[in-house]
Amino acid sequence: MKNYKLINNTLGWVAFAISAVTYILTIEPTASFWDCGEFISSAFKLEVGHPPGAPFFMLAGRFFANFATNPSDVARMVNTMSALLSALTILFLFWSITHLAKKLLVNDSKMTTGQLIAIMGSGLVGALAYTFSDTFWFSAVEGEVYAFSSFFTAVVFWLILKWENSSDSTHASRYIVLIAYLTGLSIGVHLLNLLCIPAIVLVYYYKKNPNADLKGSIKALLISFGLIVLVMYGMIPGLVRVAGWFELLFVNTLGMPYNTGLIIYLFVVSATIIWGLIETTKGIHKNRIVASFLGSVALVGMPLLTAGGAGIFLALLL
Repeated sequence: MKNYKLINNTLGWVAFAISAVTYILTIEPTASFWDCGEFISSAFKLEVGHPPGAPFFMLAGRFFANFATNPSDVARMVNTMSALLSALTILFLFWSITHLAKKLLVNDSKMTTGQLIAIMGSGLVGALAYTFSDTFWFSAVEGEVYAFSSFFTAVVFWLILKWENSSDSTHASRYIVLIAYLTGLSIGVHLLNLLCIPAIVLVYYYKKNPNADLKGSIKALLISFGLIVLVMYGMIPGLVRVAGWFELLFVNTLGMPYNTGLIIYLFVVSATIIWGLIETTKGIHKNRIVASFLGSVALVGMPLLTAGGAGIFLALLL
C-alpha cells in the first residue's frame, strides 16, 4: 500500500501525543519521596548523584531546569523531561510493533486494507497498553533515570529493526554504530540499556543466517552475554582504571602537572582507534566489519567523551 509509511508515521506521532499529554497532565508537581529529590537537586546544581552516578541524566536534567521560572519549578521541569522521554519511548515502541506485525502478516504480496488495519491496530493497542501500564506510567511522571533509560532501550531496538530493513545496503552499518553511540550515552543514565544487546545480536544473527538453527542461536546468545560482561566488567570500569594508572604514572612518578596522564591517555586511545579506522576503511587491510566494530567499541567504551561533548554544548547554554 502506497500510503503505509505516511499512516505509520502519523499514527506513531498520535500515540506520542496521547502519551505526552497524559504524562504531562499527571506529572508530580514536586519531588517524589525517594531518589527523585536527589536526582533533581543534583541535576539542578550539576552535582554528583549516588554511585554509580548518572552524568548524562544530570546534564539533560540541567537543560530542562533552565526553563524553570523560579527554583520551585525545577522539579516540575525535570519531571516534564521524564514525561517527554517516556512519550518518545511509546513512539518508538509503536514503530517497532508495526514493523514486526508487518513481517508477520505481509509477505511479498501487496498489502491489503485489512492487513493495514491489523498492523496499525496492533501498534496502537500495544503502545497505548504500555502507555497506561502502572509501572511505566509511574516512572514517566517523576524525575528518575528509568524514563530516560526506557527511551534509550526503545530507540536502540527500533534502530536494529531499521538496520534489518536495509542490511544489504552499503551504509547499513551506520545503524550499528549509532546503536553503539546511544548505548555509550545510556551508560551515563542507567545500565538497563545493556539488556538490549542479546536481542540486537539475535536480530543480526537471524538476518545474516536465513538457515539459522537452535545451535547457532545459542552461540549468538552466548556471544551477546560475553559482550555484556565485556562492557560491564571490562570497558566501563577498565577504561577509568587505566586512566588512573596513567595519571599516577605521570603525576606521582614523573612529577608532571595534574591531568597530564589523563590527557595523554585519551590521546593514545583516540589515536589508536583513529589509526585502526583508517586502516580498515582505506588501507590495505580494508574491512568494513572490523571498521564498524572499532567504531562501535570507541563509542560504547568512551561514554565520558560522548557525554562530555554534550556537556560542552549544554555548558554554552547555561
